[in-house]
Amino acid sequence: MVARNTNAPRTAPISASMAALAAGISLLAAPLHAQERQDTPRLEDLIPDAAVDNPEEWASQGVTPGDQAEADTAQTLEASAPLAEMPMVTIPWPDDIEMPQLAPLEPDEDPIEFVQFEEEIPRVIPGSEEVVSDELVLVFPTDTSLFPERDEFLDRFTSLSTVREFEDDDNLARLAAQARADEELLIRLLDIYGYFDAQVIRTVGNVSNTADADMERPAVRFDVVPGQRYRVGAIDLGNLEATGDQYEPLRRTYDINVGDFISLDTIEAEQFDLDTALGESGFPFASIEPPSLLVDHARSEGDITMPVEPGGRYRFRNVISSDPEFLSSGHLTTIARWDEGDIYRRSDELDLRRAMLATGLLGSVELTPVVVEEPANGEPGVVDIRADLTQAPLRTIAGSIGFGTEEGIRLEGSWEHRNLFPPEGMLRVRGIAGTQEQLAGITFRKNNFRGRDRILTLDAFASTIDYDAYDARTASLIGTYERVSTLLFQKAFSWSVGVELVATQESERNSDGSTLDRENYFIGALPLYAQLDNSDDLLDPTEGWRLSGRLSPEISENEGVQSFYVRSQMDATYYQSVGENTVLAGRVRVATIPGAPLEAIAPSRRLYAGGGGSVRGYGYREIGPLNDTGDPRGGRSLVELSAEARIGTGFMDGAISIVPFVDAGSVGLDPTPDFDSIKFGAGVGVRYDTGFGPLRLDVAVPLNPGPNDSWVAVYVALGQAF
Repeated sequence: MVARNTNAPRTAPISASMAALAAGISLLAAPLHAQERQDTPRLEDLIPDAAVDNPEEWASQGVTPGDQAEADTAQTLEASAPLAEMPMVTIPWPDDIEMPQLAPLEPDEDPIEFVQFEEEIPRVIPGSEEVVSDELVLVFPTDTSLFPERDEFLDRFTSLSTVREFEDDDNLARLAAQARADEELLIRLLDIYGYFDAQVIRTVGNVSNTADADMERPAVRFDVVPGQRYRVGAIDLGNLEATGDQYEPLRRTYDINVGDFISLDTIEAEQFDLDTALGESGFPFASIEPPSLLVDHARSEGDITMPVEPGGRYRFRNVISSDPEFLSSGHLTTIARWDEGDIYRRSDELDLRRAMLATGLLGSVELTPVVVEEPANGEPGVVDIRADLTQAPLRTIAGSIGFGTEEGIRLEGSWEHRNLFPPEGMLRVRGIAGTQEQLAGITFRKNNFRGRDRILTLDAFASTIDYDAYDARTASLIGTYERVSTLLFQKAFSWSVGVELVATQESERNSDGSTLDRENYFIGALPLYAQLDNSDDLLDPTEGWRLSGRLSPEISENEGVQSFYVRSQMDATYYQSVGENTVLAGRVRVATIPGAPLEAIAPSRRLYAGGGGSVRGYGYREIGPLNDTGDPRGGRSLVELSAEARIGTGFMDGAISIVPFVDAGSVGLDPTPDFDSIKFGAGVGVRYDTGFGPLRLDVAVPLNPGPNDSWVAVYVALGQAF
């Protein structure tokens, strides 16, 4: 709210003067309109018939005695009337008058002193023109120091101008009405920047068309004279000093001081900053009323008043659930990112609400601080956070369908209950039916188990796989405990530990494409995973890097022969923005399996390359040492390199990106990487920004294909390739 102390009156716009002139014209016209209603004689009644029949004879007769008597009677005044007896006044002819000679004036000892008024009416002077459109021109002072905010001001006005928004019909009446609205807009914008004495002079008329000199079009011109920019006078922040030792940092957060130039935008932004700072400094009950500005034209200043009531300062204790059998208070306290005794922070409260909604168990959550202990003796008080919960539907049936030119069709469906074992104990039954894979499995998962974003998973499944390299019939039991990044909390360090028990019957293919005798493998593994993440986004990074490693010591028994080996893999990715709309991304992957010969390792545990997340242009797991039929055997070493440029476009409001890429990969029989048979692929992709991650479509071709490789491959997935 802006109030003004109008000690120095603001000059009225020229449009007001024009309105007064129009009113004056109406008043002058009123008597003429009344006179027209009088009963005046007609011209035929004033001219006698004799004058019409013979004008010369009638004129020679002169005035008759009767007519002269009537004229004398009409001019006779009563004795009591003013000036009944008219005095005789004789005015000599100017030639008979002698004018006295005037003595020359002596110069005044004191020179004439001109008084300068407080507020001058600005003159329209030549300035710097800004052509906003064919119908709109703004003129600013040539000296940019008189209005340094000009560029920002012009952009803001252009985006809001009604003249610019509705034009091109050459209607002068329409333009005049819109010009009045734009004049008010200019005044409001100048007020926002603190120019409370600014003048805007509006001119509307026809101008010559530059394309055709014989044609004219309507246009409006605004001459903007900013005048003096006002400064901040007094600042009243209410009871902010009651925050005690927190006053100084909070006052510094409110970055407006006496003498600063006034900006209504800044006043609004600093209200938000102070409110945020209070919430982050332990004041859950703080309140701030909207600021007001009192403008004093005599001082060229504005006084800011913003009542602040901080309330007390408090510490966190626990979360209190309104439905403890569904989600217990202890579990919700575990989800919270604070520890008991931490100073209250509003961001922690909001984060807890988002985390509770992210469980998928709740339709709505309302969190309210509840006082447990009042502040006393200079120490903060204590609050609990009461959580009012509304349950969401807990059961979900889901399905998906996918297709890859090298993988074929893949159908997947699942049923789950997300809180069958409270709190957050999920049971899921899933199945896959595809060209190359079939699976049936059951999964138990406990979210936020003994800590925020820590997940315990037990997964049991049976599957059949039919790849070009091998086929397998497998039963697995896998247990994992992990701490992972989420969309709410992207972690700099993630980790996973697990146990894996596998029984699999697998067979490679011989030279005629038929499967060899199946071999049985019983495998026990302890998979470990860790990742360092320095990127700026989980699904679509534009800056930073990631470094991850996998290590899985494994023991395998095949036909009574035991083997021990270690599967290991390192991945490094890097992202760099170039310009405003381009991101360069690169990836390196190195993997090795030392400790056992290739034949002692089940085909499903060997290393392969190729596919949408590997070397694009080749089929899934189809890069590697080949057997007699040209099918990959898998290997004990792997190297992959990828580079791509993610180039933003203006299509669909910038949601579409074009991504040219090139990939390379090699798989070797020995634990040491082999580059003798490296494969290259290249192509171009399209990304569509869905708001929560990019939808990816890549089309790639193999640059040095083998006999069984297709000439083109297409990949569709959610998220970037790496």
